[in-house]
Amino acid sequence: MMDRKRIIVGVSGASGIPLAICCLKELKWFKEYEIHLVVTEGAKKTLSFETDMNIEELKSLADVYHDNKDIEASIASGTFKVEGMIILPCSMKTLSGISHGYSDNLLLRAADVNIKEGRKLVLCIRETPLSHIHLDNLCYISKLHNITIMPPMLTYYNNPNTIQEMEIHIIGKILYKFGIEVNKFKRWGETN
Repeated sequence: MMDRKRIIVGVSGASGIPLAICCLKELKWFKEYEIHLVVTEGAKKTLSFETDMNIEELKSLADVYHDNKDIEASIASGTFKVEGMIILPCSMKTLSGISHGYSDNLLLRAADVNIKEGRKLVLCIRETPLSHIHLDNLCYISKLHNITIMPPMLTYYNNPNTIQEMEIHIIGKILYKFGIEVNKFKRWGETN
């Protein structure tokens, strides 16, 4: 049996749950990856506001689901081998917890573990406008070599026709940080 690489997807309560769903669906195409999912209580509420999907349907997009209250879960340990973690969307509350080492739930603990182990951590922050507090937290955390701050910005140079094409472009950029090539992702110079 082939050993699968593991990737953690954390979903916090900021707006942007459809992007998390898109990311999970794209990751499913890559059978060499085992997807570990952790969802905050705020994200569960946002899921009901932004989609018709329920939490069980969201869980089904992952190989392993971890309860956010389960601090003893495998992803809370540095000895549990993973390629890294994506937090999509990443709320300012989650950013604050990460930047201050306040690991009071599994999502924050898993992020903390990825930082201390030098693994990739992609934070897809969702907020506008940004306050001085947000900017201070972003500035502080940007100094860590293994963290990518990647707000899901809309791109127009690829001439998207649908919201889904915009989402795929963002997800393509996120997953490329892990060496994963999304099929429908259009790079600059490769667009029509």
